Amino acid sequence: MTTADEKPRVKTDLLVHEIYLSVQGESTWAGVPCTFVRLTGCPLRCTYCDTEYAFTGGQRMTQDAVMAQVRELGCPLVEVTGGEPLAQSACIGLLESLLADGRTVMLETSGALPIDRVPREVHKIVDMKCPSSGEMARNLEANLELLAPHDEVKFVMGTREDYEWSRELVRRYELEGRVAAVLFSCVFGALEPHTLVDWMLADKLFGVRFQLQAHKFIWPPDERGV
Repeated sequence: MTTADEKPRVKTDLLVHEIYLSVQGESTWAGVPCTFVRLTGCPLRCTYCDTEYAFTGGQRMTQDAVMAQVRELGCPLVEVTGGEPLAQSACIGLLESLLADGRTVMLETSGALPIDRVPREVHKIVDMKCPSSGEMARNLEANLELLAPHDEVKFVMGTREDYEWSRELVRRYELEGRVAAVLFSCVFGALEPHTLVDWMLADKLFGVRFQLQAHKFIWPPDERGV
């Protein structure tokens, strides 16, 4: 309990599943060395989720302890991911600290939680949930209005319905050319990459970028910590 003269303490501890050095597997940063800070927990349960292991577990760490590990790994590019990192209120403070430390900071978020408090300098990768994910209703389309020119929007597709829904959302919000990249990718093992590329070319989506999850080709698809 605080008195009238005291300010409530801001919670800075984080539940962290893993911190590791790898290369970016997705986005326009694919192939670039990157430190990943994966936070535990996610309110969504997408049918194709490949990080279910991060729903639980992890260890409680202070923000200072996280920053110390990031500095030890030494990489100038850092991505905060999950799970859903914004499900932890202390994520915002971590993003601010990483920026203040001179890092280039990325945030991978589902788009189901508001991004209005995320520092503008952060490179946000907003993963809009397609129909086959089972979580389409959780999308906050208002987030699309808050995107900066350096942000990116990702759509992971497993069906033709997913593709058509994504295509129309891109057109409705005029995302092509408004953000750094609109990313179309396949649910691994569910949709053939050449099929998605054929659809994109047939519809002349010249402002959309096809992507593969590079880390699933470098390492076994279910490998952790990569």
